[in-house]
Amino acid sequence: MITDFNINSLVRANIKELKSYSSARDEYKDATTKEVIFLDANENPFENGVNRYPDPQQHAVKTLLSEMKNVETGNILLGNGSDEVLDLLFRAFCEPNVDNVITLPPTYGMYAVLASINAIENRTVLLSDNFQPRVDSILKAVDAQSKILFLCSPNNPTGNSFSIETIEALLLRFRGLVVIDEAYIDFSDEKSWLEKLKKYPNLVITQTLSKAYGLAGIRLGVCYASQQIIAILNTIKPPYNINELSQQSAIERLLQSDEVVQEIVKIKEERAYLVSNLKTINYVQEIYPSACNFVLIKVDNATKRYDQLITKGIVIRNRTSQPLCENCLRLTVGTRLENSRLIQVLKEI
Repeated sequence: MITDFNINSLVRANIKELKSYSSARDEYKDATTKEVIFLDANENPFENGVNRYPDPQQHAVKTLLSEMKNVETGNILLGNGSDEVLDLLFRAFCEPNVDNVITLPPTYGMYAVLASINAIENRTVLLSDNFQPRVDSILKAVDAQSKILFLCSPNNPTGNSFSIETIEALLLRFRGLVVIDEAYIDFSDEKSWLEKLKKYPNLVITQTLSKAYGLAGIRLGVCYASQQIIAILNTIKPPYNINELSQQSAIERLLQSDEVVQEIVKIKEERAYLVSNLKTINYVQEIYPSACNFVLIKVDNATKRYDQLITKGIVIRNRTSQPLCENCLRLTVGTRLENSRLIQVLKEI
């Protein structure tokens, strides 16, 4: 366990001095216990279900997540998609035009985009040929201004998980924040790093309701970290960043955990079906192991095959421009009907 980590040494000076905006609903927290007349937030008084501002701290959603994940609510922050969570991390801990972050291509492209938006240097260290982080190379790229290391595991677009030993080595040796993006963890046989949250004070975990929970349309991302890190992020997040309809949809779906589990099982079965049939297509040169709801394959000519599929009304992702992914296509696992049609068209072309 890390005992000498000081989060205050990473926080931007202006963030330390920031006094966060206090909304009307932040100041009054007892609304659920008795009848109250709200005349504090300049709202339209005529009830229609969404005329009131939403709970700025999303207590009901966090309570459900806390019970499901065995994590205290004080260790949870919700964002307008995981992208808002990631952006908050940049804004809280990275000084523009001074600090840098480390990313490991091929990986989720928004890390680099957010670095550019926030005027932060993005130092890239390619994954190994088998898509694993190269610890020594990563640490050689680090200096005193390296604030965040992004690990996407299971990784997008490669589909594989990073080894436990590798991630633990980086958590122990990297002195900034280690962000593990677990957007696809529900499709993996590996355990979430949430179990290690108390052991590593520099660990930040992001998850989402967009994938396994089927709520991509409501844009709800989740951040799990120490209460100190969550408190810092809460000072800079917009007061009402999660709207009422999104909170209601999240609660409804989180209460359908049995249905979600069944859908995950079906997606895994369809992933196996897809992989089995891809092996019969002669121009598919490699099928990479996947712990996600997609499969990365290498073909003879990715751009040609992508264009052919488009003409047949099937949209996939051409990843040939990404490092280590030359002539690679990423195929999302669909329904049996969609997957069968994909295989049929791949054989026809």
